[in-house]
Amino acid sequence: MEIFIVSVFVLGYLAITLEHSLKIDKLIPALIMMALAWAGIAFGLDNFTTWFDSHNATLINDFSSLPLANEIGEHGAHAVKSKSMWMEETLLHHFGKTCEILIFLVGAMTIVEIVDHFNGFQTFKRIIKTRKKSYILWIVCILGFILSAIIDNLTATIVLITILRKIVKDNNLRMWYAGMIIIAANAGGAWSPIGDVTTTMLWMAHKVSAQQLIVNLLLPSLICMIIPTLIASFLPIFKGEIDAEETEEKLSKNGTLMLTIGLGMIVFVPIFKTVTHLPPYIGMMLSLGVVSLVAEFISARAFSISQVENHEHVHGPTFKALGKIEMPSILFFLGILMTVAALESLGLIFIFGQDVINSGLDLNIFVTLLGAGSALIDNVPLVAASMGMFQLPMDSTLWHFIAYAAGTGGSMLIIGSAAGVVAMGMEKISFFWYLKNIALLAIIGYVAGAGVFLLF
Repeated sequence: MEIFIVSVFVLGYLAITLEHSLKIDKLIPALIMMALAWAGIAFGLDNFTTWFDSHNATLINDFSSLPLANEIGEHGAHAVKSKSMWMEETLLHHFGKTCEILIFLVGAMTIVEIVDHFNGFQTFKRIIKTRKKSYILWIVCILGFILSAIIDNLTATIVLITILRKIVKDNNLRMWYAGMIIIAANAGGAWSPIGDVTTTMLWMAHKVSAQQLIVNLLLPSLICMIIPTLIASFLPIFKGEIDAEETEEKLSKNGTLMLTIGLGMIVFVPIFKTVTHLPPYIGMMLSLGVVSLVAEFISARAFSISQVENHEHVHGPTFKALGKIEMPSILFFLGILMTVAALESLGLIFIFGQDVINSGLDLNIFVTLLGAGSALIDNVPLVAASMGMFQLPMDSTLWHFIAYAAGTGGSMLIIGSAAGVVAMGMEKISFFWYLKNIALLAIIGYVAGAGVFLLF
């Protein structure tokens, strides 16, 4: 049955990788392989020799000797924990940890959509007053680096490309800007606990702390962004000035206020976790509640019982924002994380990690290759798998290197990160155009940042 489960994972992941060729959203194979993987565990439960206790991070070698069903002792208590109990508890454990991440992401996405409802991100357009292409390149890359650390790399990419569309009319030039934004956004997301799904996973799993993640990865991530941007600024495409027309756009009077409150409350989440020691999603729900309260107050929406009954409240900014969040992405993360959890539960990932350690392969080389692999394979399952491979203390250097490698390595190919995929869709960037023009810059930045991390 292990062969069946691994085959389901390989075939499902192949379908995810070939999403654009098959014209099937990656959400579909992710959900199917999750269900089939856990069904395989349920059917083959009596034949597994090992089981990984994720809660205590230990491998149970005598799993085959346990009874399949519950055995009740003389006093009504379970005589020994059965295989079915292990499966139920492990499934519930992984589902709970996965939902912590998903609820966190839903909260962050909703806050961003509320800010966008008030046209808050147009505030950044006022910063870009120059027409010089190289200056605009530096401005959007620096904004991408900073914004992605606060509102995540996916959302930062969407915001900046939306602003670029109002400034740069040349489609080819805008594709170059979008490619550089991908590099900057992924670099910015790597050093923040809320900047990328993978860093959020490591942070919420107590593999890294917010403070040490920032201290250890800020400089390498900055180098990863600066080097490619510096090289690109000397390319012919970024010489001269843009031909954008001046357009007057009506800005919301509350846009700047909502932008400040929204970003401030997202930044507040790590502080709340540090003070209360509660899971990050609790702080994110508090932040969402505060932002929603301000948004509804600004909108002057007073609800009565009759209005609620007539569903008039759905026109409020909070409910509009909830309707715009990327639910396909949320369900994709659910499918992929729970599938990796199935592999981890059988002890396959732990055993593979031990084999890597015992083989004598330098772990820094392994993590560097893992980062390169994230360009081909989504970084979420790679990080999820690495979390089950190594039993290392919190803030171990290896965890920080994994955060950097997985966060920035995806920039090498346009399909290697969420920021790349969304830019691909918004600007119709082809896989091979990105490979020809941007990939080398991303590789240079990745290697330079990794070198700085290993050096210091």
